[in-house]
Amino acid sequence: MRALSLSFRLAVLWCLALALPGCIDPYMPDAISTTKSYLVVDGFINSRGSTSIKLSRTFDIDAKTAPPIETRATLFIEEEGGTRYAVPETSVKGTYTSASLTLNPAKNYRLSIRTSAGLEYASTFVPVKTTPPIDAVTWRPSENGLTIYINTHDDTNTTKYYRWEYEETWEIKPPYYPQIEYKNGQMQDITVPFPTICWGNSNSSEIKISNTTRLTQDVVADFPLRALPITSDRLAYRYSILVKQYAQTAEEYIHWDLLKRNTENIGTLFDPLPTQLTGNVQCLNNAAELALGYVGAHSTEQKRIFISRTELPRNWRVTNGYENCVPPDTVFLKNTRLDGIAALLQSNFSSPLYLPIDVLYLPTGRVSGYLAKSNDCIDCRTRGTAVKPSFWP
Repeated sequence: MRALSLSFRLAVLWCLALALPGCIDPYMPDAISTTKSYLVVDGFINSRGSTSIKLSRTFDIDAKTAPPIETRATLFIEEEGGTRYAVPETSVKGTYTSASLTLNPAKNYRLSIRTSAGLEYASTFVPVKTTPPIDAVTWRPSENGLTIYINTHDDTNTTKYYRWEYEETWEIKPPYYPQIEYKNGQMQDITVPFPTICWGNSNSSEIKISNTTRLTQDVVADFPLRALPITSDRLAYRYSILVKQYAQTAEEYIHWDLLKRNTENIGTLFDPLPTQLTGNVQCLNNAAELALGYVGAHSTEQKRIFISRTELPRNWRVTNGYENCVPPDTVFLKNTRLDGIAALLQSNFSSPLYLPIDVLYLPTGRVSGYLAKSNDCIDCRTRGTAVKPSFWP
């Protein structure tokens, strides 16, 4: 899942462009509260594999709901003067995915869209760019943390424009493994143990682009892709990053560069005003219906690396994200009458958000209480998945 999707970026930028320039005084113009909903196209034509396109709609900047998705649309990849390839909707509503394709690098392609409301859109025909392989993904520690770098080159000197995305995965190990559970009004040995390890996952949200137009060779050397602080809980045990590389045309690069500037440089009064970004998608049967997004055509290259805690400097105080979970709470039964214990257990453990961990005994063998903590401190599935990724060692 991307933390800041293209749909969200474009929707917010469109609303901001309508509202600015503005004043220091807070003001919500009518234009923002009555924003017209435009189509947002998120994705590219994959020339060597499956193409995945997400369709959504812009939304009011003060909206309390998620961006509306565009379902039941009909999508095709079209070769200029040639074949059409279907891009059907998947079980994930608003996401459309084609079969694995190998497109002709000597041809131009575009994406055509017909919505359920009968609106027809098409991107401009674009040439296919062949992405060169990633030479290396490296990392180096410093006094501030860890930086991950990308290295690539094109011997033909024709790529020039690059964009990257990445997907992070890391191990999560909770501090507690309950031995007991509160069930049917009483404490008993746990029947279904909680997982002892989970895996967190996150997609890149920043726009990472670079070009080599001012260099004599088409070489990208040590481009800083991701920085993690020393205290990052993603480095607590084992961390992995999958880097995806895309070659771009100059026009597509300019689009992403403008999007990057608009999303990163609107923090102060003196930053450049947002540009009304649209892209290369137009509505064919209604000129008033705008579309946001740029659909390029290129192949994808990717490379994965792993980083273990044992590879990092020993003096780093890496956290695991559970610092506030230690020590556990104690629910004492001291001075509780036998007929009141059931009520005490009910009041403490009837909620699934607060769980017992283990039993505390007096020297006499009598139960004196229970260790307990919140569900988030015990069940690592609140922070990730217990399903081991297929690529994990």
